Amino acid sequence: MFGKRKKQVVGCDVGSSAIKIVELKPLKNDEFQLVHAAVAELSPEAIVDGAIMDSSLVVEALTGLISQNGIKNAKFGGSLSGHSVIIKKIQLPSMTEAELAESIQWEAEQYIPFDINDVNLDYVVLETGSSDTMDVLLVAVKRDRINDYTSVIVQAGKEPVLVDVDVFAVQNAFESNYSSRGETVALVNVGASVMNINVLHDGNSVFWRDVAFGGNLYTEAIQREFNLPREDAEKLKLGEEVGQVTRQQVDSVLGAASEDLAAELQKTVDFFIATSSVDRLDRVMLSGGGALVANLESILQERFQVNVELLNPFRNIRYNESDFDPDWINSNAPAMAVAVGLAIRTVGD
Repeated sequence: MFGKRKKQVVGCDVGSSAIKIVELKPLKNDEFQLVHAAVAELSPEAIVDGAIMDSSLVVEALTGLISQNGIKNAKFGGSLSGHSVIIKKIQLPSMTEAELAESIQWEAEQYIPFDINDVNLDYVVLETGSSDTMDVLLVAVKRDRINDYTSVIVQAGKEPVLVDVDVFAVQNAFESNYSSRGETVALVNVGASVMNINVLHDGNSVFWRDVAFGGNLYTEAIQREFNLPREDAEKLKLGEEVGQVTRQQVDSVLGAASEDLAAELQKTVDFFIATSSVDRLDRVMLSGGGALVANLESILQERFQVNVELLNPFRNIRYNESDFDPDWINSNAPAMAVAVGLAIRTVGD
């Protein structure tokens, strides 16, 4: 009668520029308390375009985070995005769960541009289109990419118990803190090398896309404009002072890059509206480290003429101010969305 509570997963977001870790403790009424939240920067050469190029650098950074924060929980969850991840909604004839399990591999082969033997495949029935059909969400991830990321967790002395995809991890974080009933909301997660887009309509995820545009493009634009090494360009991007470069000069470069990002996002939103029954966007929620670039919110707000705000994945999560500096939480919150979305999950869910 009294079921044993499932163990929470430590959310481990291994991104191209940093590793983010979050651990939560479940409370009553579906609330959570923050147990651990930490970030470790990664060298640019460690992960390139989502591929781990130097696993020793990643393992060293992750091991350091685990040790410094005294993380005892062995169960870790990771997340992936980019070219190695395929998400498709397909329509199939109505069938039983057993029939679907038996036929899904063959059905998926028609939609997955990789050898079906080279991917890990998962699926969920979304809804019944009619009495004769059913909508199924397919997610396929290249097995070698999964192995690269789970291997890092194993080498850091922990057990990888689940692998999610970034768009759905961000959705978990959003849904734990906000409501989207009656609205069409674009969740835009701007990572270092990839921008994940997930459109929710009336609380349901209806469109997903990863775009090869991220925070690295801001850094590279500053490097080109001022002929600076990457390290100095990163500092300028984050608002620090370097040499004789003025804030006005930097903001001009960042603004141009943000306009490029907005144009890419516009293409995706236009495509979504043209190919769905939804005719408008009501809100944009920004997350990821790239979301913190100066004036990005206002540039997107002007272009889309809707409310644009930073997603705070800690909004409804309790924490002790004696354990966590509120300023640190607030300034890092958007970048922690994937890690929080993973940490909400439990082993075996």
